[in-house]
Amino acid sequence: MRPLVWLVGLGLVLALAGCSRTAELPVSAGTGPDPVLPPPAAGWIPTINVAPAKGWIDGGQPTAAPGTVVRPFADRLDHPRWIHVLPNGDVLVAESNAPADAGKDGGIRGWMMKRMKQKAGAGVPSADRITLLRDADGDGTVDERTIFLQGLHSPFGMALVGEDFYVANTDALMRFHYTPGATRIEGRGTRVVDLPAGTINRHWTRNVIASPDGEVLYVTVGSNSNVAETGMDQERGRAAIWRVDPASGTHRIFASGLRNPNGLAWEPDTGHLWTTVNERDELGSDLVPDFMTRVRDGGFYGWPYSYFGGHVDERVQPQRPELVARAIVPDYALGPHTASLGLAASKGAALPAPFTNGMFVGQHGSWNRKPHSGYKVIFVPFSGGRPSGAPIDLLTGFLSAEGQALGRPVGVAVDQRGALLVADDVGNIIWRVTAAR
Repeated sequence: MRPLVWLVGLGLVLALAGCSRTAELPVSAGTGPDPVLPPPAAGWIPTINVAPAKGWIDGGQPTAAPGTVVRPFADRLDHPRWIHVLPNGDVLVAESNAPADAGKDGGIRGWMMKRMKQKAGAGVPSADRITLLRDADGDGTVDERTIFLQGLHSPFGMALVGEDFYVANTDALMRFHYTPGATRIEGRGTRVVDLPAGTINRHWTRNVIASPDGEVLYVTVGSNSNVAETGMDQERGRAAIWRVDPASGTHRIFASGLRNPNGLAWEPDTGHLWTTVNERDELGSDLVPDFMTRVRDGGFYGWPYSYFGGHVDERVQPQRPELVARAIVPDYALGPHTASLGLAASKGAALPAPFTNGMFVGQHGSWNRKPHSGYKVIFVPFSGGRPSGAPIDLLTGFLSAEGQALGRPVGVAVDQRGALLVADDVGNIIWRVTAAR
């Protein structure tokens, strides 16, 4: 029976892929402070257009913007997702993937999602570790690598406050003691606060950032569904950014209605917290744009009832018009289905103009759009603490001419010498972008 089920499922996937709706608008139309939001595409068949994971061949690499160059910083990693730079210049990378016990939503839909993830390169087991990369001689490539922490549970975000090192596992925020200059942390660590997980656990990544004074931590928790199709009782504490007191473990919801927040960064001119958010799927290739936005304390951003303010998603029943009425319009759209994940402020970067004042964004790339979107690193210019223009491509070329994913950018971070580091979880490489000499 299993081969028969597999063949039926494969036939269904191919049939659905053949019914994919092509975008009518360019990605640029769904970008910026006032994106075009056309009517939702009707029908129950979603657009499926997965870029098969290929990896880089024969020394291939992304294409850097004029005035910059890109080189490998570290290779032969195991699904590198997120980056954190320590004060001494050491680079930490979370080698991670979805937990093995997640995604058990069953049925044809669950089977299809699992196969799509495998095709996109996300089906590998999680290494569940953080690796330390050290460039001892300062030549821009790694000289030493050690296992910094292992035995974690789908780790993602990292933060250092004094000698307290925090890791956002998929199910808990953990604290470990860190000795400056150490290449390895021993011990089991302390559980600061449990985070929503479970056996389905869609949107498993958890990011963490410390407040400038180190007194408070902010943790992202994505939704457990696309648009609450399994019920809002499965979304308790999710689709939100938490504010955590690490001393006591107490927490509260800082902002909600954010389907899948990932990147977190402090905007240096205003001191405001910004995030990148993956919006909902299955409304067509032109909807809904992912976005970046300033995070307001107590703010509600619409999910699942509406998007970009008061644009009601009629798939969600029952509706909550009182929540839709106060839904905040995000500050800046990043294009439909771009899977914008990584976020880093340009403060400290030593790249040339126009990459001097703004935010870098790692766009992991689409599966729900035809043609593909994302699969690049962009720069959003800022002025006075706000986005001030169209995004600028910094790294491109992650897709082949045949639509295969040679790499997929995820986390971004500025290193101690002002270069931009980019985690590529299909190429299994950390790329380093510098100014051209």
